[in-house]
Amino acid sequence: MRKFITGNHAVAEAVRLCRTQLVAAYPITPQTPIYEKLSDWEAAGELGGHMMRTESEHSAMAACLSASLAGIRTFTATSSQGLALMHEMLHFASGCRTAVVMCCVNRTMAAPWAFWSDQTDSLSQRDTGWIQIYCENNQEALDSVIQAFRVAEQVLLPCMVVIEANFISHFMEPVEVPSQRRVDSFLPQINIPKRFELENPGFAVPVVSQAQYQRYRKLSQEAMAYALEVIEEVDQEFGDTFGRHYGFVEEVGTEGAELVLVTTATITSTARVVIERLRQEGHKIGLVKIRVFRPFPVQTLKKTLDSAPKIAVIDRNISLGREGIFCSELKAGLINASARAHVQGYLAGIGGTNVSPSLIERIVKDALSREDIVDEPIWIAEENSC
Repeated sequence: MRKFITGNHAVAEAVRLCRTQLVAAYPITPQTPIYEKLSDWEAAGELGGHMMRTESEHSAMAACLSASLAGIRTFTATSSQGLALMHEMLHFASGCRTAVVMCCVNRTMAAPWAFWSDQTDSLSQRDTGWIQIYCENNQEALDSVIQAFRVAEQVLLPCMVVIEANFISHFMEPVEVPSQRRVDSFLPQINIPKRFELENPGFAVPVVSQAQYQRYRKLSQEAMAYALEVIEEVDQEFGDTFGRHYGFVEEVGTEGAELVLVTTATITSTARVVIERLRQEGHKIGLVKIRVFRPFPVQTLKKTLDSAPKIAVIDRNISLGREGIFCSELKAGLINASARAHVQGYLAGIGGTNVSPSLIERIVKDALSREDIVDEPIWIAEENSC
């Protein structure tokens, strides 16, 4: 069934179709419509699971990880300061090897206060042990949530599906919403270890020695490596079932390209338009969209970008004191590649500022003409912006 819905409601549709048993959340702009839609369905008897109204995002994540330890399929959603408040519990959720799925609606971090798209909130949680998937549009948001439950429950690591404030969360697009029967055939009933049972009580979060702690971290790292295999398998099966698949990365016109743009999320859609026009004008410009950020698909990116002489990374985020985070990760991932491409980072769209086709074209022209790569990020903004 095709529906004209927002990205927030696309996420809610996926949560309902996945027969999620517990949704625990605390409202925060611009994530709130996800929770409101799920609450409406619960009131109408159409959700099939239980809603938990918590007093904070910290409590919401504590509830989700506890339910997951009891073998329950769980979901929550948050943004910005709410995700920051969850930070402590994110480590517990991954350290306890839970299968919690969360949607993070990217929003600026305070201070100052703002309510627009900026990826720094989710990327600041990159070391918490969560799988992270970044979506380009409403359809990918719905599909990624369904995939996330399969991946999380097989790998036993929590998964964060990331969409951007306003550009996805509140924009409306036609979205193909699959039938309950087809989702049931793709996503089986949950069957994960139950650490909390009345008949067979267990214990979580023990105090361990140094060597034991190191072993826990090693096992989690191995699980992340395994997640790469699972994400690929699940995405392929999803494509076979629903006719859509996404991969770790998507490449467009990279063969023989003199410059490859690397993007993520919604900036990708605008970049597609730009490179198509530039290629028609005879410019050899390619595009690579990074979808999976954790685990970072190093080998795929090395293979994809192996022949690119120049790479321009556009980031809607910044690690203060360094540069855009996707740029840093890509540089680290390519350090041992057979060919050493010039990688230049550009900051655009920080705080939700517009990234127009003309702005991306300026980035392309700058990257093509630049002989010396600079270590600092290059700030690019609309010419009439302050």
